[in-house]
Amino acid sequence: MFIRPAKKTEATQIAELINLAMLEITYQFIGEENRDKANAFLAHFVAQENNQYSYQNIFVATEENGSIIGQISIYDGAKLQELRKPIWDKIKADRDVKYWAEDETQAGEFYIDTFAVSPLAQGKGVGKQLLQYAIDEIVHKQHHTLGLLVDKDNPNAKRLYERIGFKVVNDIHIFGKDMEHMQYA
Repeated sequence: MFIRPAKKTEATQIAELINLAMLEITYQFIGEENRDKANAFLAHFVAQENNQYSYQNIFVATEENGSIIGQISIYDGAKLQELRKPIWDKIKADRDVKYWAEDETQAGEFYIDTFAVSPLAQGKGVGKQLLQYAIDEIVHKQHHTLGLLVDKDNPNAKRLYERIGFKVVNDIHIFGKDMEHMQYA
């Protein structure tokens, strides 16, 4: 397995992986439960620059044959509003809806926005390796705090994050869900 920066040309594959982690949220963005439209919505942003789902912020895990089996999206929490704006603008243009959500991150941390592993590769340590890569790059090399949200209804994910060294710093209610904000410093 290799971990490397994502490429613009991989937007469709990456969008499908991202929607493994946030399909319900993407449905809120597009205003309907349509997986193809949800994937197309995210693929549009993955292929663009300067937004929270941009390939610029994504690292992918690939098999030796080059197929993408996981992704992790990380950006500076201080840039959340700037990176969200293109998404909110598209929702407004497409549906004439002024979309809004609580801030999931803030200045002082680099934020793991999305993190997903292909169902075909789950249970093989891909997720753990992606997280360790993020910790090595952001915390150990760049000396920043790394943050993420975990759904309170997903205790298995929380245990994984705790085993790696993340700690709960507060609770947040966002996108209709109760989440825990965890950090690794």
